Amino acid sequence: MHLLEHLFLAGEFAERARLLSGLTLEQVTCRPEGVSHSIYDELWHLVRYQQSVIEPGGTPPADPFPTAAPEHEDQWHQLVRVFLTGARAAADLGQEPARLAAELEPGLTLADELNCVAVHNAYHFGKIVALRLRIDAWPPRATDAS
Repeated sequence: MHLLEHLFLAGEFAERARLLSGLTLEQVTCRPEGVSHSIYDELWHLVRYQQSVIEPGGTPPADPFPTAAPEHEDQWHQLVRVFLTGARAAADLGQEPARLAAELEPGLTLADELNCVAVHNAYHFGKIVALRLRIDAWPPRATDAS
């Protein structure tokens, strides 16, 4: 496993697909008292930032968090798929050293930017796990699928 795969998909803590597995619409939209964002909100934010870096010409979203909750559980599953596809794309960039070394702006390479995204993702995954613990949805069951 190369470094970006480790950072985006499987290393340092539980696999990202497992962290997002086995959740219902009710659970991902739950916002316990004193919490500013739901699990859905956290992943939505994480995905938008990740996509702004890995997609050509991507830009960060105007709204840092969603303005509406999903109405259907499939919207949650689609967001998980977008995250995992994007994380895989980011990890695959580890196979392209020349592209990673390219400067996005003076003094900032794509590798630097991807490292920033990985740290940002880790922060929000920590919040997702904390929310799962708070709503008694942790750990995911062994039979849960993403």
